Amino acid sequence: MTDVTHGVLHTLFHSEQGGHEQVVLCQDRASGLKAVIAIHSTALGPALGGTRFYPYATEDEAVADALNLARGMSYKNAMAGLDHGGGKAVIIGDPQKVQPSQRTELLLAYGRFVASLGGRYVTACDVGTYVADMDVVARECRWTTGRSPQNGGAGDSSVLTAFGVYQGMRASAQHQWGDPSLRGRTVGIAGVGKVGHHLVDHLRAEGAEVVITDVREEAVGRILAAHPTGVRAVADTATLIRVENLDIYAPCALGGALNDDTVPVLTAEVVCGAANNQLAHPGVEKDLADRGILYAPDYVVNAGGVIQVADELHGFDFDRCKAKAAKIYDTALAIFARAKTDGIPPAAAADRIAEQRMAEARGAH
Repeated sequence: MTDVTHGVLHTLFHSEQGGHEQVVLCQDRASGLKAVIAIHSTALGPALGGTRFYPYATEDEAVADALNLARGMSYKNAMAGLDHGGGKAVIIGDPQKVQPSQRTELLLAYGRFVASLGGRYVTACDVGTYVADMDVVARECRWTTGRSPQNGGAGDSSVLTAFGVYQGMRASAQHQWGDPSLRGRTVGIAGVGKVGHHLVDHLRAEGAEVVITDVREEAVGRILAAHPTGVRAVADTATLIRVENLDIYAPCALGGALNDDTVPVLTAEVVCGAANNQLAHPGVEKDLADRGILYAPDYVVNAGGVIQVADELHGFDFDRCKAKAAKIYDTALAIFARAKTDGIPPAAAADRIAEQRMAEARGAH
C-alpha cells in the first residue's frame, strides 16, 4: 500500500475530515483523465456539487481537496434549504494546457464515471470548468447541471453566486454597522474571475468603492476598463488585506485565504466572499471573532450558484432562483443572531444549523 493510499484511507475512516459515504477514483488512460468524485452525504437527497479542474501538485492534494469541498457542499446545500446532499469532483490537470479535442474526450470519460453512480452525484461547474464543458459531460451523463440554455440548462451560475455574496455583504453590514447599505463602504475583492467581476458590478451600482487584485493581469484589466471610476487595483492579496480603511474583504479565489498569517493583519471589519473553504484550519473562526471581525460563512453566502443549478433539475426559472438567492440576506442575519445568542463564531452557528437539518433528515428515513 502506498503512502498516498494510506493517507486517503486514514482521512476517510479515521479523521474528523472523513465520514464520507463514497469516494471514487477515476482513471481513463485513453483520454488522460484522472479524477476524484467524493460524496459526503445523501441524507437530504442526491449529492450536488461542481467539478474542479486544477493542476494539483500531488494526487493526495487532489483527494484532500475533493473531500473538503464535498463536505462543504453538504453544509451549503443544507443551509440553502435544498433537498440535496454534498458532493464534489476534481479533475487533476492544467485546463489551460489541454488541447480542445483532448478536453472533449477527457470530459466525456468523466461523464461516464458520473453516470455510473446512477444519480447519487449531480455535477456542475467549478473552478476550471465552464458551461461548454458541462454540455460535453451531459452527452454521457444526464445528472449534469450548469449546461447552456441551448442544451436545456441555466447557463452561468456565477451570476447568482455573486448576487448571493452581495446579499451576504448587506446582511453583514446590517449586523456590524446597523445599516445594510454599502454606499461609501470600501470593499476589497481578491479574485475577479467568474464571480468576482459580477460582484464588482453590484457594489459599484450601489456606490461602494472597490479595491481588486487577481493573479491574471487580463482579469484586472477587464474590470478597470469596465469601471473607470470607483475601482482601483493593487499588486497582490497581501497588499489588499492591508489596505487602510477597508470595510469588507471578499476572498473570491481559491480556499484557505483566512489563516495564521492573514488574519492578524486584516484591516477589514467584515469578511464575506465567494471562495469555498476560506478558513485554513479549525480555530481561525475564533481568531477572527477575537479581533472583532465578522465572518460571513462562505458556504452560506456563496450558495446562489448551487441554488441555480439545483433549480435546473426541475425546469429552470431565473426569477424563482433569484428570489431564493435573495433569502441569503435573511439566512446570514439569522446565523449572526444565533452566534450572538450561543456565544460562538458565526461559522460554528452555521454548522450547528446545517447539522441539525441533516440529522433530522437522517432520522426521518
